[in-house]
Amino acid sequence: MTPDSGAKRIALLDRDGTIIVDKVYLRDPDLIEFAPGAIEGLKLLRDSGFVLLLVTNQSGVARGYFDEACLARIHDRLEAMLARHGIELAKIYYCPHGPNDNCQCRKPATGMVRQAMADFGFCAGHAVVIGDSDADMRLAEASGIRGIRIGSEPGSVRNFRMAAEQALELVSEPQLATLGCKSRSS
Repeated sequence: MTPDSGAKRIALLDRDGTIIVDKVYLRDPDLIEFAPGAIEGLKLLRDSGFVLLLVTNQSGVARGYFDEACLARIHDRLEAMLARHGIELAKIYYCPHGPNDNCQCRKPATGMVRQAMADFGFCAGHAVVIGDSDADMRLAEASGIRGIRIGSEPGSVRNFRMAAEQALELVSEPQLATLGCKSRSS
């Protein structure tokens, strides 16, 4: 999928613990396992016209657990597994840095979201962040984007399917016509 400037709904998706089971520094593409409700929820978002973007911290690269070539193999396999279900990620954004590297891309920093906004021409009102961590929700807040958390914490939804249903309510088609894209620095 290629970026365009039309008003689209955007789902910024965390990877580990959100669309796949968190294996803690996943190094083996064969160990990818979809999280509960992930396929159903991704299909729901796709069928509702959302552009699906992966936004993931991958500090295993900085920590030396795996290299970027291994990460590429993991993402290639993930995309192939999704394709079997007719699901396409428009783009994968990842941060290879560690928590103490002071980069601008590691969530909750907004670098990956700012790049996605530039690449796909959307504004905060047209997007939702779906993730399972404090960093994901702080990213959403710092970017002015609504966040949906998956997990057992108060206010969270139990699985990705439920998160997708909530996303449809938060970024509905009629809202796109009324939500203007205002410039916001982050």
